[in-house]
Parts: sequence; C-alpha cells; structure tokens
Amino acid sequence: MMFRRISQLLAGLALYGFSIALFIRAGLGTSPWDILHQGVARLSGISTGVVIIVLSFLILLLWIPLRQKPGWGTLANAVLVGLFVDLSMPLIPRVEGLVWQIVFLLAAVLLNAVATACYIAASFGPGARDGLMTGLARRTGWSLRLCRTLIEVTVAAIGWSLGGVLGVGTVAYALCIGPLVQWLMPFFAIPGVRRGGAGVEVPAAERSPSTAP
Repeated sequence: MMFRRISQLLAGLALYGFSIALFIRAGLGTSPWDILHQGVARLSGISTGVVIIVLSFLILLLWIPLRQKPGWGTLANAVLVGLFVDLSMPLIPRVEGLVWQIVFLLAAVLLNAVATACYIAASFGPGARDGLMTGLARRTGWSLRLCRTLIEVTVAAIGWSLGGVLGVGTVAYALCIGPLVQWLMPFFAIPGVRRGGAGVEVPAAERSPSTAP
C-alpha cells in the first residue's frame, strides 16, 4: 500500500506540473495561483517553476501562525510541481491558432483534474496553498468556500497586475476542476487510506476537493 501511495503522489505531482505547462502554452488563462506565478516570473525574469517553488516555501511560513503542520508530501509538493513545470515547458510546443489553443486548454484542465485526484488520494499532506486555505478557515471560523474565494481572487488580481494571463482558461478551470476531481477521486482511492491531511475537519456540506498544489 505504501508503495502505491508514494507512486501515486509522485505521479500526481509530475502530472500537475505538466498540466500547468500546458495551461501556459495554451495562452488562454490559467488557474488563479498560476496567474500569480506567471506575473512574478515575468516581473523577476526567473522561470515559472522556480517561482512556484519559492512561493510555496514562503506560503509555508504563513502556516506557522495558522498552526498548520506539513506532511512530507507537502514538502514534495512544494519542490516537485515547480520542477516538473520547468522540465515540461521545453517539451510542449508553442501553438498558434485558436483551435490548438482550445485543445491544449481542454487537455490541461483534464490532466490537472487527474493529477489532483491522484495526489489528494495518496493523503500525504496538503499542498502549501491548500493548507493556507484550510488553516485560515480553522483559525477564523470562515467557510472554506469564503477563504478559497478571498485567497484566489486576491492572488489572481495581483498576478494579473504583474502581467499574468487571466482569460477563458481561468473561467474553465474554476467551473470544471471541482466536478472533475470529485468524479475522478473514486478511481484513485486507496483502500484503507482516509483522505485527509488538509489540516481541518471539513463539514459535510463543504467536502469538495481543493485543487491548488
């Protein structure tokens, strides 16, 4: 069972990084956090993958006042997603024409959902951004939906102001990723492993997978 959990975590994080690279190559907008990553990368001149890694560890510092405890999967998440973004970018060609952009976008959304279900089901601890959301919810008493909305609107606005791409892909991600992950989760569930590690008990009415790395 442990071998499957570790393999599933690593595969999920690798695929997550690849899906982010696909979003970027599609050029039609990315997830809110990746808008911020793009914006910081453009401003600083360093790669998107390195930005993801650096911001992941900076966000983990915010876990301290929130009293969140990372799992070792949290640390793997912080390093590997960004690494696989940078490894994937040279492998994915730039596309021209709306048809190919849409194809890349649809593939990115689907692969991102598969990756998310894969690593959540491994249950080795949340990603830095997930833990920020759930920690804030626990400390403030606000709902997960409210915390996630506040965080993602804020980071998307900052990223867009720095030059990140906000577009139809952002809307597609917001609308599709939750239902897709919910549908895919049973395919990656590991018998005997309770899906948790988000750092907070989630009320039944709010139990839908978070998708930030």
